[in-house]
Order: sequence, then structure tokens, then C-alpha cells
Amino acid sequence: MKHFTAETFIQYRFPSNPRISPDGKLTAFVLRQADLEKNSYPGDVWTVCNETGAVRRLTAQGDALDYTWTPDGQILFPAPRGRAFEQAKKEGRLLTQYFVIDPQGGEAVELCTLPLQGGVPHILSDGRWLVVGKVDLNRPDFAAMDEKERKTALEEYENPRYRVFEELPWWGNGLGDVSRRRNSLFLCDPAAGTAEKVTPDFFAVSDLCCDFGKALYTGCEYRDFLPLYEGLYLLDTATGKSRTLIEPGAYRLSFAHLLDEKTAVAALAAKEAHPYAHGDLYLIDLESGDKKLLMEYDRSVGGGAVASDARLGGGLTAKAENGRLYFITGEDDESYLRWVDKEGNRSERLAQPGSVDNFDIRDGKIVMTALRGDRLPELYSLGADGAETRLTSFNDWVGDDYAVSTPQPLRFTASDGFEIHGWVMPPVGYQPGNKYPAILHIHGGPRTVFGPVFHNEMQLWASSGYFVLFCNPRGGDGRGQDFADLLGKYGDVDYKNLMEFTDECLKKYPDIDAENVGVTGGSYGGFMTNWIIGHTDRFKAACSQRSIANWITFEGTTDIGYWFTRTQHGALTETNAELLWNLSPLKYAANAKTPTLFIHSEEDYRCFMSGAFAMFTTLKMHGVESRIALFRGENHDLSRTGRPRARIRRMEEIVNWMNAHLKG
Repeated sequence: MKHFTAETFIQYRFPSNPRISPDGKLTAFVLRQADLEKNSYPGDVWTVCNETGAVRRLTAQGDALDYTWTPDGQILFPAPRGRAFEQAKKEGRLLTQYFVIDPQGGEAVELCTLPLQGGVPHILSDGRWLVVGKVDLNRPDFAAMDEKERKTALEEYENPRYRVFEELPWWGNGLGDVSRRRNSLFLCDPAAGTAEKVTPDFFAVSDLCCDFGKALYTGCEYRDFLPLYEGLYLLDTATGKSRTLIEPGAYRLSFAHLLDEKTAVAALAAKEAHPYAHGDLYLIDLESGDKKLLMEYDRSVGGGAVASDARLGGGLTAKAENGRLYFITGEDDESYLRWVDKEGNRSERLAQPGSVDNFDIRDGKIVMTALRGDRLPELYSLGADGAETRLTSFNDWVGDDYAVSTPQPLRFTASDGFEIHGWVMPPVGYQPGNKYPAILHIHGGPRTVFGPVFHNEMQLWASSGYFVLFCNPRGGDGRGQDFADLLGKYGDVDYKNLMEFTDECLKKYPDIDAENVGVTGGSYGGFMTNWIIGHTDRFKAACSQRSIANWITFEGTTDIGYWFTRTQHGALTETNAELLWNLSPLKYAANAKTPTLFIHSEEDYRCFMSGAFAMFTTLKMHGVESRIALFRGENHDLSRTGRPRARIRRMEEIVNWMNAHLKG
């Protein structure tokens, strides 16, 4: 059997975004795969027959990353193709081209172009479209300029000599500069090629649900400062006017979806509720705006996928059918499907253990993208009896050709009284009685979870001869507010959970070489790695990735810092700088003796690179072996969606660092 290498993931194929055809016979989906030469992830639309399992590729140019079904059973997708797109770009005009293709095959045909930078349309019953489009309020009016003036202005706009920020946040991870940039709603006439913006200039649309002839969306209008609490709105598509159902600032609104033509479901929490509380589900009357508690629910709604670096692409996480809202939810160490109806009746778990990433339902038929056991994502159909049928086999070769290490569960009751769920992956070729080094891996979030699903880099470490240890300490998702609550507990209960978990692993697996254990993690996991090396010398090596080192600088340099710091710790710098400094790993960095590799990205605006530099500088000043690998052009999601060449180099850096210090 082959061993995983840093390059193996190049061969993975990632299905996502299943959508069932109007007649129920086919499921379309997007399939993506890394292209090392282009250093990107091209994607195309495929279909699978729901009866026979026959798979067909429809597009082949690698630019069909999202799509929708038309009412007459065609597939509609946006893609930048041909001279029209290039000419519009040259002239400073916004343009999105839309193509249709027959699901039985043939060439894609251009249907229309619209004068906006938009995504996949929501097709209305009268043939018009509702499209979310990007609007840059900084953009000059190129159309009003003569050719010479336009050429100069366009060059300056596309390659600015300096950056101007006027709002908070001024940048967004994976988005670049966001000051005075908005997502807006457009009512479009594809036949006429027109697009009318129906939200105000300074309004930012966050989420949109179109169904039952209605359009429900969330967002808020702002200047200078993006509020934390959005509003809920209903668009009258006949007039283009919106009506407010929930005023912005009234609630913490985390989810909203249409249930039927008269009712929406929303997850709402009072502003004064505990910052770690999930919102309960409420029914919202679309006519009156009245709210009625539907169900108290201390779990995520419309999300909760288990952490993995072996998926790519999105899709539906909630959908209504026949008076029920079907939604993905995180529970324990898995993500499942459930439904709830208008009476508050809730189903049992509809899917098998693992991670349901996205799904579609039509006439009772459910198709979903899921990770199951040691498998990478595939499409599955879900029967009424809960039985799953795998529809695709794009990654069967992984299990056939590669030595996959299966996570072994390890649970124990921690000193804080909570049961901690964890796993141990034995090294490939493990022979009892021999000693092996180990790597403790800490998840991000902190409100996410690890689970026994396929994780590429952990398979790489196991193939490299390591025991791999990972668990869900306090702060994680899926087990309710009491478990997730880290307010005033960062670096305390979570740190103790991780150390006690490591102890339990050493007891249960005596072949782990206790003198050669490393630790790594990203984001919150990077914070905890920084914290660990300042509080214990038990680890022989560390790799801190996209980390937080100083909550005070985090607050003022990142896209979420101005609100995340307060919700996580109940304080900002101006109210309790001493608390934030006491919770900052940088305060304790002078105690560190662990050789540490820092991995960061120059465009990581979620956890800015200043944290890695500060830790690196302190370690160097105190004679601790350390190294920074700083990736240009990458962001916070390097390990999951970074460009292929950068992901390969990142994995090589980690393995080389651990090998040098744990196998010497």
C-alpha cells in the first residue's frame, strides 16, 4: 500500500453542491480537483442519475463553480468566457455572462449578459432573476470618461499605488479590502439584459433565501462601522420594495429561512444572552412580523460540518419542503440532517454518523455530500428508512491504493467533570512493541469539532510514522452552551483538557514515545499552541499556524477582532486591557523552550501575521530555535483552500520540522 505524501491531495476529487432536477431524475453537482500547473482548483458541472447511478460530465472548461436548474430542466451557470468578457474588463464595464447547457449533453450556450458582478441567479416565477452582486462604492464612473481618461483611471483602480480605508472592517479574510464594498440585491431581466439594484447603496446583504415566490434576506445598512446584529427583510419582487421583519440591532440573528409562503424560521438570541448561546428557533409571520417560539435548540442550525482539509465547495445547508425545514446541525462529533415542522416536532437524526456538508431535497428524495468513515466526500442518497446509498465513487482509489490510518476513539472524564471525546491514529506500519513519536493536533474555532472523518494532513503524519492525537476540548461545538462556554476560561479548562487527553493517550498507547511528542494547531489551535509552549516544556516540537498571540493587537488588526474579542472574553482593550493581556500567549512566550515553527499567510486578515512575528521575535530573543514560513498571496484558509503549490509546501514544512525534532 502507498503512503500519503504532501502531493497526494492533488489527485483528490471534490464533489459538492448537489441539486436535484425539477423532474427528480438527476442530481447535478460541482466537481473540483487541484491543478498543479494552473495552481488552482478548476470545477465543472456533472450529473448523476438518481436511479442508475450513471455519472455524466457536462462542462469542461473548469470555470463552472456554481449553477442552478432552470424550471424547464436546463442547467444555468455564470462563467467568464470569450471576447465579450475581456472587452468589458478592458473598458471598465461590469459584466457577468450566463450560460445554459442541456443535462443530456452538448455545448453550453450563452443565454445572456448582465451589467453587474453577480453570482448564480434565483429564478422568479415571472422569468426575472434575483441576483446578489458585488458593489464597490469606491469605483469611478468609467462610463463618463473619455478613452484616455478611462485608461488612466482604470489602471489606477486595478493597480492602486495606495489603499484607502474608511470603514470597519476595512479588510476581510479571503475578500481583500472591503471598505465601502457591499453585496447588493439586483432584480434582473435576462431577456432585456438589465439589472436594477433594489437595496440601498450602503446596505450589505448577508444571506438570501428565495422560495414559495418570496425573497427573504438578512443584512444591514451601515456607514463607518459594520454592526454585529443584522436585520431580517422580505422583498416584494413585484415592486422591488423591502419590508423589515426584524429591525437590525434587535436580536442576534444567526439563521433565517423560508418555511412556506407565509412563514419564516429564524434563530434568534437576545442581545443580552450569553455570548456563547445558540439562538432558539422562532416562527416569523411574513405578513405581521409576529414572532413565536418554535423550539429551544442549543445546537447549530444550517451548519456544523466536522473539521477536515479534504473538502472543497459549498451548497445548501437548509431547505424547506412540505411544511418541514430540513437543516444540517452539529451534534457531538458529527453533523447530521434533521427536520422541524411548524408545530415544533423535530425528527431524529436522518443520516448516518460522519459529516453531512450540504444537501438537496425534492419530493422526499434527499441527496447529500458527506464524509463517511475513512472516505473522502462523495454523494449519497438518503432513503425514507434512513438507509444511505453512495452515488459516486470518485475517491475509491484512496482506500484501494493507500494505507489509511483509521482513528481509534478515546474518551475519558476530565478533571472539570466533562467527558472529552478524542481519537488516536496509529502510524502506518505500526508494530506493537516499537516506539513511535506523536503529534497532538488542536482544532480551530474554538467552536468547531474534530471527528472520525478523513483528514488529509493527519493521514500524511500517520504515513510519516507518527501517532496522531486529536480531541474536542471545552469550547467546541455540538454539545451545548455549557460545554462551549470559554468565557473567562481560555487557557484554563481547554488547556487542562488537552494536557489530560495527552496523558490518557500515553497511558492507553504505551508505544507512543513520551519524549518525542509534538503539538500543532491553527487559528484557535494556533492560539493554544502558543499558549502551550509558554506553559509547559513537555512537547519536543511545536508548529503554530495562523495563530493569535496578543488579544489586544488582534482586536485592532483583524476583520473580526473588534467584536470577536468581546464575545469571547467579555472585554475590549478599553474596558479591560489587563484581562486581555493575561489571556495572551505573548505574555508567557519568554518562558518557552520548545522549538517552534510558525506558519502564517501574508493576507490572513482573520489572525494577522503580527501575532506570529511577535512570538517568533520573543523566542529568538530568548535563544529558542524557531522559524517562520510566511506564504505570499494566501489567507487564513491556506490549509483548506490555499493554492495547491502553497499547500504542498506548507505540509512539507510541518513534516520536515517534526522529523527534525522528533526523530533525531
